[in-house]
Amino acid sequence: MYSGQLRKMSVAAESGKTAQYALQLGEDKLNLNDIIGKKVELTYSGKINCIHCQTKTNKSFNQGYCYRCLISLARCDSCIIKPELCHYHEGTCREPEWGEENCFSPHFIYLANTGNLKVGITRHVTAGVSSRWIDQGATQAIPILQVNDRLTSGKVEVICKQHVGDKTNWRTMLKGEPEKIDLEEEKRLLLEKINNELSLISHDKSAFNYTSIESDPIDITFPVIQYPEKIKSLNLDKTPSFTGVLKGIKGQYWLLDDDRVINIRKFAGYNVKLSVSS
Repeated sequence: MYSGQLRKMSVAAESGKTAQYALQLGEDKLNLNDIIGKKVELTYSGKINCIHCQTKTNKSFNQGYCYRCLISLARCDSCIIKPELCHYHEGTCREPEWGEENCFSPHFIYLANTGNLKVGITRHVTAGVSSRWIDQGATQAIPILQVNDRLTSGKVEVICKQHVGDKTNWRTMLKGEPEKIDLEEEKRLLLEKINNELSLISHDKSAFNYTSIESDPIDITFPVIQYPEKIKSLNLDKTPSFTGVLKGIKGQYWLLDDDRVINIRKFAGYNVKLSVSS
């Protein structure tokens, strides 16, 4: 039996290898890949604590925050979802030091296959793989450009979105392995389409700099032994306790044997008990 506060599952992978998942519950860190195929029972206590300040809250906002943190933390501001709205240069950043640490470092624009072709941005690419790609359930990904800061990455992403969508359809992502996409060709086509717009940004912002990245597409596999046929989403507020055989993990979702799925990250801050049995 394990107990503690739910958090986003930590993830790691190398290209061509199976994504590795772990979950911290209290003082215990579970290797979730090891419990695929086993029976799990998860029970929500009815108590939620903010993942930042640990204040008790009746409702979780933005995947784990209390309302006070929602309106005061830079990581909860609208510019995190839409980086092109970064307002640090206007002197209105909620947490300037946090902004300097997180928003003024290299960012990568990438293409990924999450069941459909999508464009996105990420800050970290370790051993050729970004944890963001795993969180989104991407089976393929390729970085295309590197820029100096988050604001610029947002501006470039806006240009790219004129040609490629930026959304992941989570239901499509969970239905199985998608067909392969020729990401190198999609990258070439996209760079051709946005070349003129990139030049305009360069003239608009004197500090703008981008680097085209030469990289092979990476492949990611997920620890799944059975995909759901008809997806039924679990909500801990409506179903505070559930039992089932864990058939796989993809993105931030657990896949159970009866087609039920649950987005673990959505319920960050919820206090739960988890038991695992053969």
